[in-house]
Amino acid sequence: MTPEKSVLAYINHLIVSNFSYFLDEIDGYLYYFGGTLGTLTLTSVAASIAYYLVTRPIPEKPLVPLENQSPLLEGPEQIHVSKFYKESKNGKFVSYITENVRTLYQTFREGAYASNNGPCLGWRETLTSPYQWINYDEALLRAKNFGSGMLALGARPKQLIGIYSQNRPEWILYEQACYSFSLVVVPLYDTLGPDACAFIIRQTEMSIIIVEDDAKASMLLEKAPRSLKIIVSIKPIRQTTLERARSRGVQIFSFIDVEKLGAKGNHPEVPPTSEDLCTVCYTSGTTGNPKGVMLTHGNVVAGVCAVILQMGDHRIRAGDVMISFLPLAHMFERCCENGIYYVGGCVGFYSGDIKELTNDLKMLKPTVMPAVPRLLNRVYDKIQNDISASSLKRGLFNMALKAKEKEIARGVLRRNGCWDKLVFKKVHQAFGGNLRLMVVGSAPLAGNVLTFMRCALGCLVLEGYGQTECTGAITLTVQGDHVPNHVGPPVSCNAVKLVDVPEMEYFANQNTGEVCVRGSNVFHGYYKDAEKTAEAIDTEGWHHTGDVGMWLPNGTLRIIDRRKHIFKLSQGEYIVPEKIENIYTLSQYVNQVYVYGESLKSCIIAVVVPDVDVLKQWATENNVRGTLSVLCNNKNVKELIMNDMLNWGKQSGLKSFEQVKDIYMHPDPFSVQNGLLTPTFKAKRPQLKSYFKPQLEDMYKHLD
Repeated sequence: MTPEKSVLAYINHLIVSNFSYFLDEIDGYLYYFGGTLGTLTLTSVAASIAYYLVTRPIPEKPLVPLENQSPLLEGPEQIHVSKFYKESKNGKFVSYITENVRTLYQTFREGAYASNNGPCLGWRETLTSPYQWINYDEALLRAKNFGSGMLALGARPKQLIGIYSQNRPEWILYEQACYSFSLVVVPLYDTLGPDACAFIIRQTEMSIIIVEDDAKASMLLEKAPRSLKIIVSIKPIRQTTLERARSRGVQIFSFIDVEKLGAKGNHPEVPPTSEDLCTVCYTSGTTGNPKGVMLTHGNVVAGVCAVILQMGDHRIRAGDVMISFLPLAHMFERCCENGIYYVGGCVGFYSGDIKELTNDLKMLKPTVMPAVPRLLNRVYDKIQNDISASSLKRGLFNMALKAKEKEIARGVLRRNGCWDKLVFKKVHQAFGGNLRLMVVGSAPLAGNVLTFMRCALGCLVLEGYGQTECTGAITLTVQGDHVPNHVGPPVSCNAVKLVDVPEMEYFANQNTGEVCVRGSNVFHGYYKDAEKTAEAIDTEGWHHTGDVGMWLPNGTLRIIDRRKHIFKLSQGEYIVPEKIENIYTLSQYVNQVYVYGESLKSCIIAVVVPDVDVLKQWATENNVRGTLSVLCNNKNVKELIMNDMLNWGKQSGLKSFEQVKDIYMHPDPFSVQNGLLTPTFKAKRPQLKSYFKPQLEDMYKHLD
């Protein structure tokens, strides 16, 4: 038999044995070869198809049955647990993977061994220079020296030590220095503001804080409590700041000098236990002072290990390179980095300017990347904008997306196919070209954006849900599940249940309710705040998250609401609408206001009912005629009222993300009679959202 006949016979066998599968393969072949069948001979076609069939990518098997991703424990509470730990069915949780690695002191040393003293921390001096690295052994030595130096300055084990800096290698050297001597990490960050930072320093009685530069040192000195005695600066400090610090009884040292001091003293290390506090991580975004979440080494190691288990075949490993650009002050980034150090991977820090992140990615070429919806939304919006001007580009893009979606649905992950080279190559390159794993958290990600990123990047993109109080992850999507709009099943360090929220008509027996979490990753309370701790953790150890979830039939969780009227914007910032409404009603022009936002959007908007008497008086004085409805549609009136609202917001200390970006003027007041107020005259927020849905959608449409 000739080669041509052998190929044709093979194809005929495929057709006869599995016609529908063959059609799928032909469809893939047509995409692969660009529809050039008409110019090829039958023999060439046959040979090409045979080649495609032999070299086609092999689908990956889902890690769990996708129709049943989280088993239920026996009992009436409908508690969901993980399938990634066999003891979960007995109500037990993962705390560690290796018996002798149970603290972040031990995980870093385990990584040093696994990497064979490979590269650990990377940075670059300028946007045109390559990354330079320090290896694990050097990082360990410098961390020990810095920790020894802090002891020479008066620190003692169990003491809380602050840091106020962007991501950089010194952040990790400080962190590991703390772990080497059983010190506790307390991060500060810009969005806290001077008053909140002063509160944290006062509450924790911190005497030593590491800062990045002169500006951050000056901010702390502005309202520094008496407990603050020493500032250690990574970058040089101006003479005027040194004098200002001296006048307030604060000494300033350089980071390098503290290292040198520690090298001379060479204090013996004081390793922590798994029960020791690892960090007090302060969360902002609700009314009042920030709350300090107390997490132990055991909490963080449990969370890291559970996520590693849930990553399956794509789990992080020695040789992985991770880009660090999300704030290390938050647990999502901290857990990702500590996971990389645990397995012997390395972390390259971004240049410090988020606008240059693409430049950093192209130079670093990471294999692993934590991400947030705000970044991915920008990538998606840019692509959509690029293709909108050309019907040819748009058609080609949609064909590529459809073909890649079919591949992903079959379990195929790759970035070397025809469409990857023709359409998605620029996206690959924008992320460095080597990405194999992305973990998305912090805020909800729109389903269409998630699907696009999975198609365009050709790598595993996992979406998780978590809280600082639960050391990052609570649930995480699994390899093989390509369906968006959920956050996966529980990770193996915790169990999840829903409890009734009757005032919002959510009931656990209908698979909806407040998300409650119990496990080895759940925090040990809020620092020096027993009252708020008791509100958050019940007597059975369940942490009540305040988020409202829904169990899907396949055992995955979808977050659908917030119990209190607090929500996150797409960049991860919390919004307390009542606080903003109370400020805006200080405006003489505002009678009522309803502030609204979505977790898939980056800004907030509002519906405003103007004060009739004030507005009519303004209209008379300015010779503006018309009924109240006409005035509400007047652009000058809208501009007048919005500017006054923003001025009140600025005077009251609202941050930029707390200020509305657009308003809709409504002539009729919210009332009990029209169903928009309760009998006690409180806003019925779900009803307001439903009533003004067209106007809210229109405002966001014009802001996008």
